[in-house]
Amino acid sequence: MTIKTRFAPSPTGYLHIGGARTALFSWLYARKMQSKFILRIEDTDRERSTQASVDAIFEGMDWLQLNYDEKPVYQTQRFDRYAEIIQQLLDEGKAYRCYCSKQRLDDLREQQMRDKQKPRYDQKCRSSDTHQHNDDSNKQDYVIRFRNPKEGVVEIDDLVRGTITIANSELDDLIIARSDGTPTYNLTVIVDDLDMGISHVIRGDDHINNTPRQINIMQALGKTPPKYAHVPMILGADGKRLSKRHGAVGVMQYRDEGYLPHALLNYLVRLGWSHGDQEVFSRQEMIDLFSLEGVNKSPSTFSPDKLLWLNQHYLKTLPLDEIAAEMQWHIKAQQLDISQGPALTEVIKAQRERAKTLVDLVANSRYFYEDFAEFNFNAAKKHFKTATPAILQALHDALADVSEWQESTLHAAIMQVCETMDLKLGKVGPPLRVAITGTAMSPSLDVTLKLVGRERSLARILTAIAFNQAKYA
Repeated sequence: MTIKTRFAPSPTGYLHIGGARTALFSWLYARKMQSKFILRIEDTDRERSTQASVDAIFEGMDWLQLNYDEKPVYQTQRFDRYAEIIQQLLDEGKAYRCYCSKQRLDDLREQQMRDKQKPRYDQKCRSSDTHQHNDDSNKQDYVIRFRNPKEGVVEIDDLVRGTITIANSELDDLIIARSDGTPTYNLTVIVDDLDMGISHVIRGDDHINNTPRQINIMQALGKTPPKYAHVPMILGADGKRLSKRHGAVGVMQYRDEGYLPHALLNYLVRLGWSHGDQEVFSRQEMIDLFSLEGVNKSPSTFSPDKLLWLNQHYLKTLPLDEIAAEMQWHIKAQQLDISQGPALTEVIKAQRERAKTLVDLVANSRYFYEDFAEFNFNAAKKHFKTATPAILQALHDALADVSEWQESTLHAAIMQVCETMDLKLGKVGPPLRVAITGTAMSPSLDVTLKLVGRERSLARILTAIAFNQAKYA
């Protein structure tokens, strides 16, 4: 069998977490099998589909680096093909025109619900669709329904859930073309999957009810259905399906909030799949280890705290150049000019142990590249005292005499001031840190001084001396 998977989102909103996980699982399976993964845009819902949503899908796939192997397919460009298949089903007696009005169908549904029956079409037009109606000469509104088998069962050999059996008597004669002629989801998806040679359909278990209907249409066309793998839904902490009220947002909002794409992928792969107790996976490990057999049958619970933990892990461990590349968007978003200052990779190396997100990393590194307008109020209140000007002046003079602006020489100069003034580092370091960074938190003083640079460091110490003298005069 030639393996081929697909991700087929509907562009009616952002690329959400559930969709991203489906895309990831489909991508991983294709890569594991050294086969093809394609992207299909299911945009037949003309009222809800938007170009902004299409762009969001592309942007999310690109950010997550889930590359696809063929040019994206748009369903709206395939209407002629769908019409051809619908006509084939009509010609072969496997579909029929239904002339029932909306009012009749509404009344039928209400009566069935009163009788505590499963709401379904009563097949009124199934036997009355005579040959005189098999052309478009009759202008009365109608939809086209698939003539679902009445007997037998549909058996799905689900690669996650095992064998699922559904009696055909439980299935409806579903609509495959609306009154305006546009095809419905259950028709377009099977035509696309067949035409594109999809071998494995990996999707959420909310599609289980659609699968037997789609299999019946494929078999009516004389085709062999693909293999199906229905992955469990994602739940919020309250046990209900993940939604906006749980903080579920579009994939790109995680980028905006400072998450690394690899951290999100690593988190998503563990939402419903496991490999022993392993929590952290490289991209190659995900590909090598992923299997549909390892997908859990039960739902997974989304944990923002776990995602943040993974993000911190990757901030600490990924190559500096990779983090620097991901930081560029945030540097631009926060309007930070890094052209005048230390190498970004050196700043990342110094700062990443203290950062939870890229947003934090950029915001907390601003003082390396530009001067600050004021000192943090709480930091100044705690660490600037009446004795501070004398301490800072001694530090300024000692640092001004440092010939090589290196960590070892800077550390030696600070310690010399401590010894000369008979003060512990705890009395000298904090006011110097506030003077240099404006805050009470930074990497070690020698690293901070080196990265800020000689001229900026000495100038900021003088500014802090003047601030303290004015305050305590």
